[in-house]
Amino acid sequence: MTNYREILRLDGLGLNKSQIAASCGCSRTTVIQVLRQAQEHLITYEAAQNLSDRELSQKLHPAQSGKIVFKMPDYEYVHKELQRQGVTLKMLWLEYCEECRNSGEIPYQSTQFNKYYNDYVTKTNATMHINHKPGEIMQVDWNGKTAEVIDITTGEKLPAYIFVAVLPFSGYAYVEASFSMNQECWIEAHVNAFKYFGGVPRILQCDNLKTGVIKHGKSEVVLNKSYNEMAEYYGTAILPCRVRAPKDKAMVEGTVGVVTNFIFGALRNRRFLSLSELNQAILDRLESFNNNPFQKREGSRASEFEYEKPFLRPLPKRPFELAEWRVATVAPNYHISIDRMNYSVPYEYIKQKVDVRLTKSTVEIFFDNNRICSHPRLYGRANQYSTIESHMPANHQKYLQWNGDRFVKWAAKIGIHTKTVIKALLDGYKIEQQGYKACMGILKLADKYSAERLESACRKALTFTPRPSLKNIKAILSSGQDLIDIEAEPTKENSSQYGFTRGDDYYKGRID
Repeated sequence: MTNYREILRLDGLGLNKSQIAASCGCSRTTVIQVLRQAQEHLITYEAAQNLSDRELSQKLHPAQSGKIVFKMPDYEYVHKELQRQGVTLKMLWLEYCEECRNSGEIPYQSTQFNKYYNDYVTKTNATMHINHKPGEIMQVDWNGKTAEVIDITTGEKLPAYIFVAVLPFSGYAYVEASFSMNQECWIEAHVNAFKYFGGVPRILQCDNLKTGVIKHGKSEVVLNKSYNEMAEYYGTAILPCRVRAPKDKAMVEGTVGVVTNFIFGALRNRRFLSLSELNQAILDRLESFNNNPFQKREGSRASEFEYEKPFLRPLPKRPFELAEWRVATVAPNYHISIDRMNYSVPYEYIKQKVDVRLTKSTVEIFFDNNRICSHPRLYGRANQYSTIESHMPANHQKYLQWNGDRFVKWAAKIGIHTKTVIKALLDGYKIEQQGYKACMGILKLADKYSAERLESACRKALTFTPRPSLKNIKAILSSGQDLIDIEAEPTKENSSQYGFTRGDDYYKGRID
């Protein structure tokens, strides 16, 4: 408190204002204001001798003689509002000031507002909710220790890795065992945790393991593509811990140890013959763990979770389906090959590298992060093709518009023998479509040689074989054999007129 009396005394002794400020332990500005107020109200050091400190203060500052009454905020309301997403102490202070302005009352400044709130938190022992808001964060990690499952066939003890997820606000936990810590088990454990909690938090906090984070540098964080896709599907964000900073997720680090003791300590003498049996035992103990009363305060993790659950985001209608990502190059036949199956891509992307997203039911193909096509996933015999007509060049698409009946009708317009050749050709293949190209080649010969010559060539070819090929027909037309009248060819009756032809009489030993 400023010593007004001493300031007036030193001024009467002739000290300057800087010296008075140094002697009284106040600023030079304070000294100037006190002496100005004393001069205005005609208060000297002698007059001050007859006044108490309170009376002297009131005479120097008559406008402040009445104590200012500030409106005390409702800190119980402030504390509850701070637990809601997006609410800050500054925001609540501004709302408090607006409320005081409307009611004609005087508000505290932000510094005093914050001080009284901290006093309220200390007094009510409500420190739990300061660092974590309900429904905001889920921390995840693998337990360093493993459980065991006995293989009923070999008797071998198989290690089971323990996944732990915790909501820091309530401490509510989820635990699951898996045979691996690979990408599939990591994602599946998250999906099951969301299902167990009945909702999704705004933020996922994890270590920098490869199934979650590919790179965590100073300037950027590169997330695992499948993990990031899962987060986008559930509408949550991944916030990896700093490198070598386990305190960033201290709640799950602490819960891992507690879970190990509470759950697996109780199960240490049991033998499990399957992973599902182990997980069922874990869930039974987990219910006890979450409902176990707190030691230093009222309630339990389960009771705190009942308050937190409404703040979680709702689950989507269907759980996330894990996808595997691969890179493929589009072949010249505008297909990519995945697991010995072939899927078409628009022909414009020939020789380009594309990203392929594989699920159990679908194959999706992306170029520069844009999906360009998708196919139902093929299973069964190798080298099957899934081809979409619009992916083909225009000159390839025309072949899809043909079928066996159309080729037969086209051939019938040329002649009966051409029709016979086409039908025989189509019937000779196990799969009719395999003969379309040959049929097209034969029928197109009519454009080069005329329909009459093609019909004649087919008639001649049928005398040699019941199923002529495109090569046979071409050879007849190119050599001109179709121009020779088939009726004029030698037969058994008139073959003797040709000197170079030996009849059956020659082979019977009778030569005339």
